[in-house]
Order: sequence, then structure tokens, then C-alpha cells
Amino acid sequence: MEQQKKFDANSFIGILLIGAIMLWFMYSSQEEVLPTENTTEQVVEATKDAATTLTTNNTIVNDSVKNVALKNQLGAFAYGAQTATAGTTVLENEVLKLVIDNKGGQIIEALVKNHRRYDSLPLYIINNKNATFNLNFGTTDNRILNTKDLLFIPSKTKNGDNDVLSMKLKVSETQYLEYRYEMKPNDYMLGFAVRSQGLGNVINSANEVNLDWNLKTFRNEKSLKTENMYSELKFYTDEADYLSAGGDDNEIADNVQWVGYKQHFFTSILLSDTPFNKATLTSINLVKDEAIDTVFTKQYGLKTPLALNNGELNYSMNWYYGPADYKLLTSYENKNLGEIVDLGWGIFGAINRTIFIPIFGWLAGLMSNYGLIIILMTIVVRIIMSPLVYKSYVSSAKMKVIRPELTAINERLPGKENAMKRQQETMAVQRKAGVSMMSGCIPALLQMPIFFALFRFFPSNIELRQKGFLWADDLSSYDAVFQLPFSIPFYGDHVSLFPILASVAIFFYMKMNQSQQANMQAPAQEGMPDMQKMMKMMIYFSPIMMLFFFNNYASSLSLYYFVSNLLTIIIMLVIKHYVIDEDKIHAQIEENKKRPEKKKSKFRERMDNAMKQAQEQQAVSYTHLTLPTSDLV
Repeated sequence: MEQQKKFDANSFIGILLIGAIMLWFMYSSQEEVLPTENTTEQVVEATKDAATTLTTNNTIVNDSVKNVALKNQLGAFAYGAQTATAGTTVLENEVLKLVIDNKGGQIIEALVKNHRRYDSLPLYIINNKNATFNLNFGTTDNRILNTKDLLFIPSKTKNGDNDVLSMKLKVSETQYLEYRYEMKPNDYMLGFAVRSQGLGNVINSANEVNLDWNLKTFRNEKSLKTENMYSELKFYTDEADYLSAGGDDNEIADNVQWVGYKQHFFTSILLSDTPFNKATLTSINLVKDEAIDTVFTKQYGLKTPLALNNGELNYSMNWYYGPADYKLLTSYENKNLGEIVDLGWGIFGAINRTIFIPIFGWLAGLMSNYGLIIILMTIVVRIIMSPLVYKSYVSSAKMKVIRPELTAINERLPGKENAMKRQQETMAVQRKAGVSMMSGCIPALLQMPIFFALFRFFPSNIELRQKGFLWADDLSSYDAVFQLPFSIPFYGDHVSLFPILASVAIFFYMKMNQSQQANMQAPAQEGMPDMQKMMKMMIYFSPIMMLFFFNNYASSLSLYYFVSNLLTIIIMLVIKHYVIDEDKIHAQIEENKKRPEKKKSKFRERMDNAMKQAQEQQAVSYTHLTLPTSDLV
């Protein structure tokens, strides 16, 4: 019988143990491979090297393309453009802050530090791209370039206490076009030079090198109308000249030593040691509607060719950005910058320069209240002018005494046929009495230059700017006490008080002066206009005209006229009641009549003969006109 096989548990366990031992042996005999630090670094470095190589290759390709583009665009000036970068440099002292842009090498900000706009904001002459300075020139490789589009390389150094900024437009390290700025401490005047080195074979001398300077002037004052009226382009050749402030204007001038872009109380000036020739100057009025055009007042422009010397540029210039202050501008010797300030032409300007500016400066040294300074200055002027007022009153009193005789002559010699004889006898009476019609007119005429000089002095005096007095917050502008909800033509949208006071004062002055003028006038002759009626109309017309005209004008001027007329009224009353004695004047006239007539001068003899001949011709003409036709035949 076949023996049945059974399951052997021990054999099974042995087989499992042998398998486990074999697996352990195989696992432990393998070399363990772990990631090390060196392996990681090698992978990273390999990645970086690949990326750097790729970036470098791309940069080289991009720079090469850029350089080719710059070379095609700028030619020789591509050298500087490859290394120049965008940016700005600041030049600043105690009174002025300038920001110069690498692009164009030009001033893009000019801040006048110690002054403010009418709305208390900082006062910028240049800001927000309202100005450009550019040189336009051709190159020998037939390109036309503009410096305002090119990048300069800045270099800032010191020259003693002065800050120096060199802006170079490079062709190579030794060839360049340079703008050199030099700022002194506490000075509005800036040194400026335009020069080139080694560009004789780069700049094409067959083309003109043109300098272009343009500026749109900001509004800075409360009265836009007045500011625009006093904003004008001024320039100096052999004498000061200007373009019209009232509208658009242009002119071509030679031997231009400086050009000033005036903004009423502030100005920008470009001066050159080498005068500009064929300079084209333009001025455009930007205020078409005062309700809308409130940012800019004028647009000024200068375009002038610069001369090359052996193919190079070499111009020494100056910039001035600051107040239009007469004393400050005249402190720069031999530059005639005082002409920037509008003090009036001819005798009016001379009076302001030699009399009123020194008097005002002297009073300003004694006190700081500019309203009181104006009042004291008015008193000084009235005291100086009082002898002329006295002379006029004496002439008026003399005419009053002989007036009955002149009336009698008119009654005795009526009609047009006796006009010449009547005039002759009137002059004879005046001559015997020692009275001259001109003796009353001359004092009034002598006061007119004073009137017109002050009319220019006060609105142009920057010392009055933003100085207050009583209700006026700015003596250089109008003193509005009430704002109207509408605008009145020729008057404005506000009510100023000082013009009202001045108009009232001039009304009473003219009312008092009417009797004096009536005495000065000979009795109205037949066929001649009645001057007394015209004077009565002027009594009412003049104050109204002043009220309308001065409502938008400088309150300092209205204050002066108010105080001046008030003082004149007082002086007239004092002369009338305490100085002039009409009885003595009458006795003097009678004494003059008794004296033998002086020998006639040759001129007077010719005048008398001419009047006699005219009288005879008039009589003959009148006889022919009045005779019947039959008598003439």
C-alpha cells in the first residue's frame, strides 16, 4: 500500500527563513546612492551659466541693434547717446532753484524762491514744459539735429563758492558740444556758455546753427488784465526796444545784446557777450477771453543764427530768472537791464529814475508800511509842487481883477468883423496889467509830467507787490471790497474802494478849480466855443472816467491820487484865504498900467504888424460880403 504524503510545517518555515536571509544579503550588498550638496550646486551653476550665456547673447544682439539704430539716426553723436541716461540735475541758491534735464541740456524748472503767486502757490517761471531751448544744426553726414531731442551727459563741480554744471553732447571723449551753467550764491543771474570742441569736421558750416528759445508765460498776478498789459518782450540793441504788449507782434533785429521775456513783475533774460544778428523776435497774446484764458499770458520766441569760428561754437552768455526790480537790475553794470522795467519814455522815465525811485527808496528805509510810504511820498510831491499851484492862483486872481475891462472890450467891439481888433485890445490890456494867459497854463502843464510819471511808477514798482494797507491786500493790484455777480463793461466784476475815494476827491477839486479856471479865461468871444461850459461838463465826466479806468488798476495809484487831490484842495483853500490878497493884486495892476510901455521886441513888432494886416484884410472881406451886389458892380 502506497504511503500517503503529509504537510511538513517545519520545512515551510525553513524555506521562508532562507528566502529572507537571501533578500537581506542582496539588499545590504548594494551601494547606497544619496544626493549630495556638491551635486546640487553643480546643477544650479550649470543652469545659471546657461541662462547667463543666453542673456549675454541676447544683450549683445540688442545693444548691437540699438547702436546701429543710433548710428543711423545721429551719426557721430551716437557715441554720447550710447552712454547717456535720462535724468535731471538741480542748481540751487538762496533765491533761485533750477532743474536742468539731461534731455536737451535745458532748464525745465525755474523757481523764484522768495516770491509767491497771487494764490499763494510757488512762483515758477519755467515748469510743466512751458519753455524750450534748442540748437538746430546740420552735420557733415547730411543730418539735421536738434539738441532738445538729445541726451547730454552731466558733470557737476565747484568753482570757489559757485556751483558749475557741465552738460556735454559727446562725439568722443575729446569731441563734444557743451552747455556750461554757473550759479553764484544769492544771485538771480546765472553764467551760461555754449561752446564746442573738436566739432569742426562734424558740424556742417554750410548750414546755419540756429538758437531757438521759446517761453509761454504763466499768470502770476491777481489782475490778469493789468498783468497782460505790462507783459512784453523787450530787447536791447544800441537802445532799448520792445514788441507790442497789446497784441501779436514780431520783428527782425541786429546787434541784439539781450532779450527779455517780461511778465509784469518777473522776467526771463538771455544775455550774450557776442550780439545776435538777424534775430527774429515774436510775441503772441494768449489771453483772448479773460474768463477762459487764465493760465498763460504771452508766448515769446527768439530765433537767431549763431556764428561758427573755425567750425566751432563759442558764446559766453547769461541767464536771468527773477523779479523785474529796477534797483536789482541796474546793479548789473554795463548791461542796461533797467530798461526791462517800464518806467515810461523820455522825460517821464527820467523823472521816475532820478526823483521818485530815490524818494521811495529813502522812505522805505524809514518804515515798512507801504501805504504810509505812499502817503508821505504824496505829501513830499505836493509840497514840491505847491509853488506852481500858488503861481496859478496868482494868475487867476490877476485875471479876475481885469475881467471887467475885458468884458467892456467885448461889448464895445462886437461881431466877427472886429475879432482881430478885439483880440489886439485884449492882449494890450493884459500886457499893461502884467498878466499873461500862459502864466496860468504853464504851472498846470509843468504838473503833467509828474502825473504821467507816477502813472507808470506805481504799477511797475515790485516793492508794492502783495503789500497790504487798510482793506487793500495788494497795493500792486485792485482793492476789491465787493464782488459783483456780473461783469460791467469797462468796469469789471468787482467794486474797488480807493478809485471811488479818488473820484470823489477829484470831483471836489475840479469844482473848486472851476472858479479859478473861469477867472483865467477871457470872456467868451463871438464865434468862439464857450470854455466854461466845457469845464462844467468835465467836472462830471472826469471822475466817472477815473472810476471806470482805475477800478482794475493798482490800488497804490488810486491811493496816491486820492491823497494828492485831498492835499491840493487843502493847499488851494490855504492860498485863497491866507496867502493871496486881491486888493494888493489890484493895486499892483493899476501901478503896472501907469508905467510906460517897454520897448517892443522885434518879434512882438512882427506879431503886431501881422495882426494889423489880418485885421485890415478881415475888414475888407467883411465889407465885400455885406455890400449889395449892385454896389460891388
